[in-house]
Amino acid sequence: MLILECPHCGIRAEETELSPGGEAHLKRFGPGSSDQEFEDYMFARKNPKGVHFERWRHAYGCGKWFIAARCTATLEVFGTYPAQTAEPPQHIIDAVKTRRPGWEGYK
Repeated sequence: MLILECPHCGIRAEETELSPGGEAHLKRFGPGSSDQEFEDYMFARKNPKGVHFERWRHAYGCGKWFIAARCTATLEVFGTYPAQTAEPPQHIIDAVKTRRPGWEGYK
């Protein structure tokens, strides 16, 4: 079972208390974007085997959104941080690189 810690209220919650929100750190395209850019934003999602950054909502808790860095193959969690953060904090990047030395980055 996947267990994530909400960075807002500090509760360690099982995935049954959370709602997944998909891939994190997507660049949104608005008016003036090309059809291809909009299509990529709407439908093209990464589904890696390995390190992935995902949005989650603490649905049965504080109700706030956050981002989790985790491994999709092993369910290992590297850390969580508020969804309003534009890029992963350095301590999350360091945690991933410590456990996955060959990891190149989140983009």
